[in-house]
Amino acid sequence: MASIRKRSWKTNRGETKTGWFVDYYDQHGKRQRKQFTRKKNADAFALTAQLEVRDGTHIAEVDSITVSEAGEAWIKTAAQGTADRDPLERSTCEQYQQHLDLHIAPLIGNLKLSKLNVPVIRDFADTLRATGRSSVMVKYVIRSLGSLLSDAQERGHIIRNPVHELRRKRRKRGNSHDGRGSNLKVGINIPTPDEIKAILQAVTGKNRALLLTAVFTGLRASELRGLPWKHGVDLKRGELHVIQRADRFREIGKPKTRAAERTIPLPSPVVAALREWRLACPKGALGLVFPDESGGVEYLVNIVQQILWPVQVAAGVVTNTGAPKYTGLHSLRHFYASWCINRKVDGGLELPPKVVQHRLGHSSITVTMDTYGHLFPRGDDSNELAAAASSLL
Repeated sequence: MASIRKRSWKTNRGETKTGWFVDYYDQHGKRQRKQFTRKKNADAFALTAQLEVRDGTHIAEVDSITVSEAGEAWIKTAAQGTADRDPLERSTCEQYQQHLDLHIAPLIGNLKLSKLNVPVIRDFADTLRATGRSSVMVKYVIRSLGSLLSDAQERGHIIRNPVHELRRKRRKRGNSHDGRGSNLKVGINIPTPDEIKAILQAVTGKNRALLLTAVFTGLRASELRGLPWKHGVDLKRGELHVIQRADRFREIGKPKTRAAERTIPLPSPVVAALREWRLACPKGALGLVFPDESGGVEYLVNIVQQILWPVQVAAGVVTNTGAPKYTGLHSLRHFYASWCINRKVDGGLELPPKVVQHRLGHSSITVTMDTYGHLFPRGDDSNELAAAASSLL
């Protein structure tokens, strides 16, 4: 049972101060005290602490660790993995470390986890914007902070994750922008069929085989760069198997997730292009389908700047300034997704959402629908609606 008492004292300057003290025992039998300047705040804390102690979830402020301390444990978890999760890629760990060192620790690193709540997270995001961070960077940093707090939550350092609570509140208000699909538009983020046709007509040789594979398989850039001939491409069956990927450090590793390990059917033009390219493909110890000239892993920047950009210029797929319209390989993955989704009468495959999820290697159907749900055709049910209304009337 928490007790609340008022106390007055004098400072070294002779000033009289008054405060309200909450005295209680936590679930471990340890005596805790917390001071407040207003009684209503002390009453609210006492009630909350009493309920948390009863449920065994209370964490006293004095026992709480700082955001920076939680961040160090979070980075360690990302690099080493856990009993049920594999270690994250080196590039992901480096990105997390940068977010912690450059954005999180300087602003809220000394703050204790017990002090974090939704208003504090909002203020943190506002401060990031006010100090020159772009909206995209703010989104990524807040996402990393949410991951950091989830790790702290699993370790018992914090009861609630305020980043997740903020997202839930936004969803309830209908202001959520977490779904990426609403930002993807054909002709802006997704190449049109005519643009893809022009690009493929303008490319030859190795570049043609690479772009054909990217367009008609939807591979991630890392999966394309790490694709091996052996066990990765079955030209007899017309199948492609994603069994590994190459990160930005040119190291071969496992696919992004377990769901990323998948089999994708190859259209006959892609099979023909790969058969031809295999004869001229540079040999290397890794046996890659699209290696560099020495047979090693090709740099992503080379594929983008030496293949994707020039072929767009040659095909006339450019902006008003004459620059390549699509800046990254992921635009081809977006096209593949739209091609799988579009109706057959529009030249697409009209595949069900779960099949599209498998083809793209998404970890869940939620990711697929959040990203591409707006592209799925919606039937015209006006006739059925009219008939149903008439039967009722």
